[in-house]
Amino acid sequence: MKNSFRILTLAAVAAPAVFLTGCATGVQNPSGVPVTEMKADERGFVAGTGVESQDLVAVTDKMARGVLGIPEIASAKVAPRIVLDPVVNETRFPINKDIFLTRIRSQLNEKSMGKVRFLDREMMKTLERERDLKRSGQVTASSEPNVVEFRGADYFLTGKLQGLTTKNSQGTSDYILYSFRLTDARTSEIVWESSSEIKKQGLEDAAYR
Repeated sequence: MKNSFRILTLAAVAAPAVFLTGCATGVQNPSGVPVTEMKADERGFVAGTGVESQDLVAVTDKMARGVLGIPEIASAKVAPRIVLDPVVNETRFPINKDIFLTRIRSQLNEKSMGKVRFLDREMMKTLERERDLKRSGQVTASSEPNVVEFRGADYFLTGKLQGLTTKNSQGTSDYILYSFRLTDARTSEIVWESSSEIKKQGLEDAAYR
C-alpha cells in the first residue's frame, strides 16, 4: 500500500516537469539573418532602383543649404515666414513624398539659427478653435482677444519628383529628378529653385511602401 502511494506521488510530481520540459523545447525560433543597423545616408544591401534613404538625405541636405544661402533668406532683417506646399510625385514609386519637405524643414529649423520661420498650416483647425475659445473668454489669452494672431506666408516651398524608367531582359533602369522651389507669396516670383538627379540600374525591381 505504501509502495503504491509512493509511486503515485512520484508520478504526480514528475508529470508537471515533463509538461514544462515539453513546452520549453516544443517550439524554437527559426534561425534567420540578424538585423543590421545602418546610417540613413548609407546604401544598404536591400536596395532597389527607386527612392531610398540615402537619396532622401543627400537631396534634402542640398535643398536646405540652398534655401539658407539665398539673399532673401540670408540677408533678411526679419525672419521670413514659409509655408510648405505638398510635393508632387510623378514617379512610378508610391513613396511618402512629403517626407522630403519634412526633412528640409527640420534641417532649416535646426541649423538656420532662426533665419526662417515655418507656419504650421497643418494645425489650422486646432489653432482656429483655440483662437475662438480665447475670444469667447472660455480660456485666457496673453494678447488682446480681437487681434489677428495668424501670420501670412512670405514664401511657399514645394517640390516635384519626376522619373523615367527603362526595362528590358537585362534589368531595370530608373532616373529620378528631384526639384524644389521657393515662391514669393506676394509676387508669385520663384526666388530660388534647385534640383538633384539620380540614376540607378539593377537586375531586379523592388517593392516600395
